[in-house]
Amino acid sequence: MDRSVATRSPFRQSPFLAVLDGAVVDPPPFWMMRQAGRYLPEYRQVRAEAGDFLTLCYTPKLAAEVTLQPIRRYGFDAAIIFSDILVVPHALGVGLTFEAGEGPRLSPVTDAAGVAALADRLDPAKVDPVYAAIAQVRAVLPAETALIGFCGAPWTVATYMVAGRGTDDQAPARLMALREEALFQTLIDRLVEASITHLAGQVAAGADAVQIFDTWSGVLDPHSFGRWCAEPLRRIVAGLRAIHPDVPVIAFPKGATLEALEQLADCGINAIGLDWSADRVAARRRLSAKVALQGNLDPLRLIAGGAALEEEVARIRADFAGARHIFNLGHGIRPETPLAHVEALVDAVRRSR
Repeated sequence: MDRSVATRSPFRQSPFLAVLDGAVVDPPPFWMMRQAGRYLPEYRQVRAEAGDFLTLCYTPKLAAEVTLQPIRRYGFDAAIIFSDILVVPHALGVGLTFEAGEGPRLSPVTDAAGVAALADRLDPAKVDPVYAAIAQVRAVLPAETALIGFCGAPWTVATYMVAGRGTDDQAPARLMALREEALFQTLIDRLVEASITHLAGQVAAGADAVQIFDTWSGVLDPHSFGRWCAEPLRRIVAGLRAIHPDVPVIAFPKGATLEALEQLADCGINAIGLDWSADRVAARRRLSAKVALQGNLDPLRLIAGGAALEEEVARIRADFAGARHIFNLGHGIRPETPLAHVEALVDAVRRSR
């Protein structure tokens, strides 16, 4: 389908990158968080071949294959490399396993000795496979399809490192930040530097843009959000741009308030991902002069399908009409999502208004 670009040329061939460059594209470019995952039968076959999740992440041929699967099936405008946000702590020497049905388990980093024990540099055995997979994917992707690299935001990664797992409200990290502020700052500083290095490595390998996932930003009060989310993001963007000046950066701060999102819009990023609870009209009014907006369909509407899906897609398209917008879910696609509903979503998003 033709994409009309309502701003001046030149813009890159990819509709996704064009929006990040400043263009308004209609219909909007479209990809889905966790699009390479368990809802696809072909993914489940490769996952079984790998035997465990980390082997899949660290085997470039397999990671590249599952990255490409949703592009072959649905023709999304961007692929996102198959990896995990916990690659960074793993590459810093933190023990990491994934338990079936329970998620990640890390060796907790709870005191000064644990922070001091973190490696000074990322272990090439953990990060080089990610870069190799990116190079393999970029070599075969169509020119118009962008490739996204990513990392977890320092705050979110730190919450898993301190607790050793995900919790309901990530209280262990919040308490460390309150009780041992200097120590927690040291941990965040280490993760900022590691994130810059990891993102730069992904861009050097062929990633066209990067996304920084701050899944747990919504549990922080406004002052803490500025300290532990906004300021580290600002430093990551500055450090990455010192190496790769033109790389576009998307921030996805799940659960953040509009006031918090305004802090992020001043951090030098190109776009902000909105979760499904965000007020789109208010977000457009307060943010769109500075950044493109990405999102924000509720993943449960995609499971429901039918009118619940069609009507919300129409509302999202209307709320962002004439703005820089990348269509996406408000969080990752869920494993139980019917494939037919994804097909219906692709058709609805790409249908001319």
